Amino acid sequence: MVHGTSGETVRLTVAQAIVRYIAAQYTVADGVRQRFVPAALGIFGHGNVAGLGQALAEHADSLPFVQGRNEQALGHMATGFAKASKRRRTLAVTASIGPGSTNLVTAAALATVNRIPLLLLPGDTYATRRQGPVLQQLDLPGTPDVTANDAFRPVSRFFDRITRPEQLLTALPQAFRVLANPEETGAVVLALPQDVQSHAYDFPAEFFAERDWVIRRRVPDAAEVAEVASLIRSAERPLVIAGGGVHYSDARSSLTELGKQTLLPISETFAGKGAVTEDGPWSVFGIGLEGSPTTNRLAERADLIVHVGTRLTDFATASQSLFANPDVRFASINVVEHDAVKQGATAVIADARLALAALAAELEGYRVPAAWAAEVEAARAEWIPVRDAALDSDTRFPKDQHPELPDTDAVLTQGQLIGLIQEHARPGDTIVAAAGGPPGDLQKVWDATGERHAHLEFGFSCMGYELPAAMGVRVADPDPEHRVTAFIGDGTFVMMPTEIVTAAQEGIPFTAVISENHGYQVIRRLQMWRTGEHFGNEFRYRDGDGTLTGADAGRLEGDYLRIDLAQIAAGLGAEVRTPITADEVRSALDETRGVRGPVVIVVPTIPHADLPSSEVWWDVSPAEVWERVDTSEKLAEYGEGLAMQRWHG
Repeated sequence: MVHGTSGETVRLTVAQAIVRYIAAQYTVADGVRQRFVPAALGIFGHGNVAGLGQALAEHADSLPFVQGRNEQALGHMATGFAKASKRRRTLAVTASIGPGSTNLVTAAALATVNRIPLLLLPGDTYATRRQGPVLQQLDLPGTPDVTANDAFRPVSRFFDRITRPEQLLTALPQAFRVLANPEETGAVVLALPQDVQSHAYDFPAEFFAERDWVIRRRVPDAAEVAEVASLIRSAERPLVIAGGGVHYSDARSSLTELGKQTLLPISETFAGKGAVTEDGPWSVFGIGLEGSPTTNRLAERADLIVHVGTRLTDFATASQSLFANPDVRFASINVVEHDAVKQGATAVIADARLALAALAAELEGYRVPAAWAAEVEAARAEWIPVRDAALDSDTRFPKDQHPELPDTDAVLTQGQLIGLIQEHARPGDTIVAAAGGPPGDLQKVWDATGERHAHLEFGFSCMGYELPAAMGVRVADPDPEHRVTAFIGDGTFVMMPTEIVTAAQEGIPFTAVISENHGYQVIRRLQMWRTGEHFGNEFRYRDGDGTLTGADAGRLEGDYLRIDLAQIAAGLGAEVRTPITADEVRSALDETRGVRGPVVIVVPTIPHADLPSSEVWWDVSPAEVWERVDTSEKLAEYGEGLAMQRWHG
C-alpha cells in the first residue's frame, strides 16, 4: 500500500476507497477535532456484500461495523447520533439493492427535514447492464437509467450515483462538504452500483490523507443585529421562539443569559425543547399545537415575534393562526436564510450563539415593558399548577368520575407516567420521543432545565425513530451516569422493536418506557376532534365474522388486543419490567438505571385521559359530506379557524 507525496497512487476498489476516505475525515468545531464518521451501520445483501462488505471487513479496525435488523432503523440511529452530537458527527449506513435501499428513504427524509447530517451508501443495480435485469431492478422500458435509488433525490440534500471509480475524487469531497455545512446539511446519498463497488482504480495516495472539515460560525452583521434590537426596544409585547438551531450552535447559555438580562419571554418548539437551561420569569414553555395554553395566549397578543433557529412549521404557528395581533412584526436569527425570512422577518443571517451574544450587547440596559413582564409572570403562575397537577402520580386519577373512558387495568395516565420519569431524571439524562402522543405531551409538560435533555423529533413525526435514535444518543454520550430513555406508545413499539436485538448485541444501554394505551390514541383524539367518530386507531379485534371479504366483515370495535409487549421485548434481548402503580414505576426506574444493555418498562396507561388542551387550532379539514355523521358543526368550527389564518410578510 502506497502512502506519501503527490503523484503516488494506491490501487483500490471503489468500496475500499470510500471506506478509506470516510475513516480519514474529521470535523473541527470551536477548536475540538473529532472523527466525522466513527462507525458504519448496515445489512448486507447481494448489492453490497462483495463490494462494501469486503471493504468494511478489510478496514474494520478503522471503521467499525454495526450489524442491524432494519435499514430504516439504522438510518434513525445515525440521525439520533448526529443530533446528539450537535451535527458535528454522523454515522454511515449501507444497504443492498432494492428494498434494503428504499427502506432508507424514510430515514433520508427525516434527516433532511430536520437539517441533520446523514451519510447513506445504498447499493444500486449494475452500471454495465450486461447481466440483463438484475434482482430487484425496476426495469422500466421508457427510462432504463432510473433505479429504485432515484427515490432518494427529492428527500436528500446531495445525491450522486457513482458509475465510474474516478467520480469519487469529486463526489466524496462534495458529499462531506454538504454534511459539514450547517446551512446545507441533511441526507447525503451515494448510490453505488453493485459491479462498480468492486472495480479498481489507481487513486492518488494523498486523497486518503486526513482532512479536517471546519464547521464555521457565520458572523452576524452589526447592522442586522442593530435593526433587530431596535425592533425589540420599540415593541410593547415581544416574544422569542427558540428552535433546534439553539442546540446545534451551543447557544443555550447565550439564550438563557439574554432572558435573564432583558426578561424577554422565551418559548420553545419541539426541536428547541431545553433551549432555556434554567427556570425563570423569562421561560414560558412550549408553543403551538402541543404547547402551553398560556404561552399560546401570549403569542396571540405579542406585537413582535423573534424566532431563533427554527423552521416555524405549522405546529409552532398553529397553521398560521397563532399570531393574532394585527400589528405583529417578526425578527429572526438563523444560519439558513430560507428559514430566517419566514413570516417576512427582519433577519440576522448568522450563527445563533454569536448573534445572540451580539444582540445581548446591543440590548444592554434594556428590559421588557413592566406591563408585559407582569402579564408573562401571570401566565406562568396560571400554567405551572395545572401542569404539576397533570403530572402528579400520587393523586389517583378518578376513573369512577369518567364512565366514558374504557375499563382497563391501568391506574396511571400518560401524564402521570411522564411525571414519574421526570421525577427520576437526573442532570445529563436524555428523553427521546418522535411520534404520537409522547412528543406532544413532553413538549407541553416536560421540564428540560437543569441539563435534563429532551430529544424530540417532530419535523417528520416518524414512528419507529425513537428506539434506534435513543441508541444513537447513547453512542454519542456513553457516560454511564447519564440515562437515555425512549418514551413511546405501544403503537410505535410494535412498529419497530427490532433494534433491541442490535442494542443487546452491541451492549448499548438505553431504556424504553412504553405507555400501553391500546393504540394510536393521539390520532383517535384528532379524529374525534375533527369528525366526532373514531375508526381504525385503537388496537381492537374485529367484531364481525372474521372474514374480510365476507358479508359480515364487521369493524375493529371488539375487545382490546391481547399483546404481550413484555414478552416481545424479553425475546429480543431486553431486561423487562411491568409496573402498574406509581411506586412500582419508581422501583422499576431505580432498579434498572445501571443495566448495561436494553431495558424495556411496560406501563399500562388510561386510554383517552389527555393532558390539558393547548387551546389553539390546527388545519385538518373535516369531510364536507358524510352519510354516517353530521359534520356541519365540525365544519363550522374549522371555518372559524380558517378565518384566523394570516399571511405574514
